[in-house]
Order: sequence, then structure tokens, then C-alpha cells
Amino acid sequence: MEVNSSVNEFILLGLAQNLLKDKVVFVIFLLLYLATLLANFLIVMTIRNSQTLGSPMYFFLFYLSFADAYTVYSTTVTPKMIINILYEKKTISFQACMTQLFIEHLFGGMEVLLLVVMACDRYVAICKPLHYLTIMNQRVCVTLLLLAWVGGCLHAVVQLLFVYSLPFCGPNVIDHFICDMYPLLKLACTDTYIIGLTVVANDGAICVVIFTLLLISYGVILHSLKNLSQEGRRKALSTCGSHITVVLLFFVPCIFLYVRPPSTLPIDKSLTVFCTIITPMLNPLIYTLRNGEIKNAMKKLWIRKRK
Repeated sequence: MEVNSSVNEFILLGLAQNLLKDKVVFVIFLLLYLATLLANFLIVMTIRNSQTLGSPMYFFLFYLSFADAYTVYSTTVTPKMIINILYEKKTISFQACMTQLFIEHLFGGMEVLLLVVMACDRYVAICKPLHYLTIMNQRVCVTLLLLAWVGGCLHAVVQLLFVYSLPFCGPNVIDHFICDMYPLLKLACTDTYIIGLTVVANDGAICVVIFTLLLISYGVILHSLKNLSQEGRRKALSTCGSHITVVLLFFVPCIFLYVRPPSTLPIDKSLTVFCTIITPMLNPLIYTLRNGEIKNAMKKLWIRKRK
């Protein structure tokens, strides 16, 4: 694909244009990044090595934690941001910027669809428990996972095509710490109003629609809990509570970022930090602290490793 741009690199202003603040940010983000890798690594290894966590719910949780730990946040966004803090001039090449943009939206889109799949899994498990293993068999689970990846890929390709078609011939300073749609549209040497509205439709509308559907699905699930025993209701509430918390942490910042006229706001950096660093770190903690099966599996795995 031919690049319609005379700009070879972009300058990222980062979070703070202050040496002392940058040092503090570097230490904090490095610790958060290591905590994210460790927490998600524990989830991945526990599910992989435990014989008791073989249900479809943990199959999908495995790939959610894998995506958080070893893909977008460990290869594109966070390391580049942490490294850039150490440099006075924070640059990123045009191709690296496009790659970062693609991978961000690839895994972001995949996680959105994976959360939908996990909600469907909980609906079947709670509302149709006798048919759960029949409906959510291995073939269905793998198919749903592949659909989530394909959907994320299509979403990312659309985003990339939008930006690749734009001419960049003037300013190359991005007031952000990553390459994202609205800051890049702001630098284009052409009218981006229509493309901006398309981005709102592609990102914002999808977030709102899926978030609404998820809330409705969990409302149906919670309504059906009256048919369960007290123990079954307690376990279902614990599991659904974890899922709802993760959904809120993921979608609320996403909606605020993209469900608005195309523009950049000072709060965008904080929200992006929350989406790219805080949420991936909190996800495994939320699932672990509210899930007795995972905690027990971790204890057994730890005891087995020590012997």
C-alpha cells in the first residue's frame, strides 16, 4: 500500500513534559506493567495446568488474560511508552505508529467481542445448565474465539485504512503517549470531518451497542437467578459480578473516548492510561479475588510446585 505522506516520524509529547514528573511516571508505570504481566501470567499458568478449570468459562478467561499480558500491552503500548519517558525527544516512525495503531485496535476489538462471548457463556451456564456442556462444546468455543479474532482484525483494518489514506505533510507532534485515531486525524493535511464521523460510528457506536447488549444480557441472567438454589445463586452472583465489573472498567472509558465529535481532550491521556495499563492489571485480580475455584487451583498449583 502506498503511503500518502511526507512525514517519516511522529513526536510523542507523552504524559508530562517535566523531567521530575517523567521519572515518577517511569517508576509507577514500570511497576504497574510488571504487575500486569505477573498477574495475567498467574491466571494463564493456573488455567493451563489445572485439571479443575476445564470449563468453557476458563477457556475464554485464559485467552483474555493471554491477550492482556502477552500481546498489545506487552509488545506495543506500554513498553514504548515507558522507554520514551527516558528520552527528551520521544519519536516513533510512521510505520511503527501505524503498527501500534493496528495492534491496539486488533486486540481492543478482540477483547470487546470476547467479553460478549463470555457473557453468552454465562447466560447458557445459568439459564440452561442442563444443556451447558452440549451447547458450549469445544468446537463452539473455538469457533467463537476465532470469530472474536476475525472481528478484531476487521475492526483494526478499517482503522488503519482510514489513517493510511490521509496525507501527513505538516506538523508531526502528537499530544499523546501513543498513536491513536483522533490525535492522528488532527495532524492530517486535509479535512477529516467525514472520516472522524466514520471513526465515531466504527468505535463509538460499536462500544455503545455492545455495552447495552451486555447490560441487557446480564440483566436477564440476574433475573433468572431466582430459579436457582441459594448456593447456586451465590456462585452465579460472584461470577457475574466479576464479569460486570470487567465490562464496566473496559467500556466506560472507551465510550467516553470515542462517543463524541472527533476531538482531543486533556483527559484522553488519563483514560487511555486506564484502558491500556490499569484495566489489564485489574482484570486478573477481579477474577481471582471473586472466584474460589481459581484461588483453590492456584493454591494446589503452588503446593505442587514446592514439592
